[in-house]
Amino acid sequence: MIGDMIRAIRACKTAAEERAVVRKECAAIRSSINEDDQDYRHRNLAKLMFIQMLGYPTHFGQMECLKLIASAGFPEKRIGYLGLMLLLDERQEVLMLVTNSLKQDLNYSNQYIVGLALCALGNICSAEMARDLAPEVERLLQFRDPNIRKKAALCSIRIIKKVPDLAENFINCAASLLKEKHHGVLITGVQLCADLCKVSSEALEYFRKKCTEGLVRTLRDIVNSPYSPEYDISGITDPYLHIRLLKLLRILGQGDADASDRMTDILAQVATKTESNKNAGNAILYECVETIMSIEDDGGLRVLAINILGKFLSNRDNNIRYVALNMLMRATTLDAQAVQRHRATILDCVKDSDASIRKRALDLLYLLVNDNNVKPLIKELIEYLEVSDQEFKGDLTAKICSLVEKFSSEKIWYIDQMLKVLSEAGNFVKDEVWHALIVVISNASDLHGYTVRALYRAFLTSTEQETLVRVAVWCIGEYGDMLVNNVGMLDIEDPITVTECDAVDAVEVAIKRHTSDLTTKAMALIALLKLSSRFPSYSERIKGIIVQNKGNVVLELQQRSIEFNRILQKHQKFRSALVERMPVLDEATFSGRRAGSLPTAISTSSGAPSNLPNGIAKPATAPIPDLLDLSSDDVPAPSSSGGDFLQDLLGVDLSPTPAPSGADMPPKASTDVLLDLLSIGMPLPVQTGLSASDILSSSQDDKAPFVNFNGLASLSSLSANATSPANAAPMMDLLDGRGPGPQKSEENGQAYPSLVAYESSSLRVMFNFSKQRGSPQTTLIQATFTNLSSNVYNDFLFQAAVPKFLQLHLDPASSNTLPASGDGSITQNLKVTNSQHGKKSLVMRVRIAYKTNNKDVLEERQINNFPQNL
Repeated sequence: MIGDMIRAIRACKTAAEERAVVRKECAAIRSSINEDDQDYRHRNLAKLMFIQMLGYPTHFGQMECLKLIASAGFPEKRIGYLGLMLLLDERQEVLMLVTNSLKQDLNYSNQYIVGLALCALGNICSAEMARDLAPEVERLLQFRDPNIRKKAALCSIRIIKKVPDLAENFINCAASLLKEKHHGVLITGVQLCADLCKVSSEALEYFRKKCTEGLVRTLRDIVNSPYSPEYDISGITDPYLHIRLLKLLRILGQGDADASDRMTDILAQVATKTESNKNAGNAILYECVETIMSIEDDGGLRVLAINILGKFLSNRDNNIRYVALNMLMRATTLDAQAVQRHRATILDCVKDSDASIRKRALDLLYLLVNDNNVKPLIKELIEYLEVSDQEFKGDLTAKICSLVEKFSSEKIWYIDQMLKVLSEAGNFVKDEVWHALIVVISNASDLHGYTVRALYRAFLTSTEQETLVRVAVWCIGEYGDMLVNNVGMLDIEDPITVTECDAVDAVEVAIKRHTSDLTTKAMALIALLKLSSRFPSYSERIKGIIVQNKGNVVLELQQRSIEFNRILQKHQKFRSALVERMPVLDEATFSGRRAGSLPTAISTSSGAPSNLPNGIAKPATAPIPDLLDLSSDDVPAPSSSGGDFLQDLLGVDLSPTPAPSGADMPPKASTDVLLDLLSIGMPLPVQTGLSASDILSSSQDDKAPFVNFNGLASLSSLSANATSPANAAPMMDLLDGRGPGPQKSEENGQAYPSLVAYESSSLRVMFNFSKQRGSPQTTLIQATFTNLSSNVYNDFLFQAAVPKFLQLHLDPASSNTLPASGDGSITQNLKVTNSQHGKKSLVMRVRIAYKTNNKDVLEERQINNFPQNL
């Protein structure tokens, strides 16, 4: 008996005992199957179903299901169909053997057996079975018994999901089910119609025209129906049918103004008459709101729906508030003004104790902020930031900073709000945020004094906020004299007295804080170096603070301390020029890099470079992002080298190219201003494999092409070779990024065929190749661009990217305007070095951007057909 087996299994104390009992029972069942014992077949199958639910294999009993289904009696068929649904699924081939039995049972005179067959078919129907048995199921939709009609409708849903082509066969039958009075049949009919609309546009149009009025009438009857004990739940008549009808109306009204117009009255009635003090009523109201938001409406109903959601926000149930916030986020795209009326309630949800409610409310509030309400909302959020949980401060800080940056109309307001955020949650502020703040401060020349004084005040009270300390130290280093002399006092400021000693004390506190990280301490060292020039009387004290880091275990700080100390000792006459205030930082360039519109690895520019205030070449057009979408490991990580402190002083990136291996490096001359400035005054031996600091500490011989400070010469890798007099070479290295002699190259006599790299109906790109003598791995490419259309191309930009084993260098294009109809062309030179020459061929991905008829055009292509041996 199955009861004895269950008791034996439950009595097992270990998994091994259970397996032993199951093995014994399975052996007995196998013996019974082999003996073809018909009396115990249904008991054996019942045992197998229990064993299968425990997770043991029962495939050997599958054929017993088919034998029981083929039996004449109802009890055997019931066990057989139950076993069929549990032991088999639609992917098993054995299932094909049951199709004929199912067909017979669907035509059986006993309605209970018909119900068994429909239930099994609705659970395990495959596509082949659906095609074979669809006519029988369609016929049973008109059966006299409502339970059979209900099961046939559910089975029809399974069939049309498996074989959407059969949907048109069920349209008329499904429409007739919508007139049923029996709620069980009606709810399955509504669901069948909804699924038909999803898989068949023909069914959707049919139900819109023929059934919308009937559905509205049915919903109205249910809403206005008197108390019915059979269907009543919490005082509402059949809320499940309510919800199904609303979902079907939503499908029919979406994208159709006529159907939407016919259902507006009943939706308004449901929204106003349904009570919201019970969960069933809230479920109906939610579906009603979602339907209103989905259909075509003039706006009156949407305001009603948004007001319902506003009431949901005051509910004590967190689930109801959460779904209301989700729906309001969708509603902001339809009627933001109506959602704005509930801004205060949403702001209260930001302060809720539930983390999911807080996060969703913050996302919604972020969408509601505009130019008119940004200031009061930011004020409220910053006040809440003071008392918010630590785990929520990260999200809240990020949203506040984003909103302040997005909607700031005045720089003073932007600076004030950012200082408040830094003071309250500076440890949660991301690097790009405080970088952006420094850029804004740099550009607000009339607010330098105000900003440094505000930062000084905040620093005195919030030294535990790391990013606040960094920004304060940077500003004190740049504008310390303005802090001491109260330059640029505003009417809104309280007077403050700060001495030179106080300013140095603040930076000393920053560098000696045990919580300060490497970045903060490095910035503090630079600030001290700058203050030594601004406060000459405190130069010795500053020198003493800097010297304390000469033995620092962090190499970066140790190196900066030694180099800065050497500057203070030996180079007084150059110090003021070296540490003068940074030039105004370019907000457009920073914003472009932050948004990802400037490259991180390979970048080119068309047109002549424009000059920044610090003399650095800048491309006229911001290049397009990395073509190959290279990950961060494709870009060399910045190294801690001797060039880093110069990088920080000048505010640009230094990327020195390696000097040739084995180059003889003579000792420096007494007139070498740059090397003298860097305090490197002794002759050096011959060196190979030079580091960045070695390059800075050694001069060049006449065979080295030049020391190229990438980023000083150009922010976008432009390489127009420049020459300068020998006696001014070091200073030109600093300001121009070029060494004493031009780079020389010779082409050998070998010829390579030209290549049409890219051709479309509007543009042709031709590549001509040549080689440098003695450098077979380097290929010089001249790209010629020809306009095949009748329109002129403006802002023409060519960009290329290559894999890691290749190095690519692009010169500026000859022009950024490409004449129409081939009447002229643009040329651009490329230099490709193949580190695996002879093993791998060249491959390149190109992107071409230009404007024609005030429209931006972007064309891309991968070039794999380069000539061999390049």
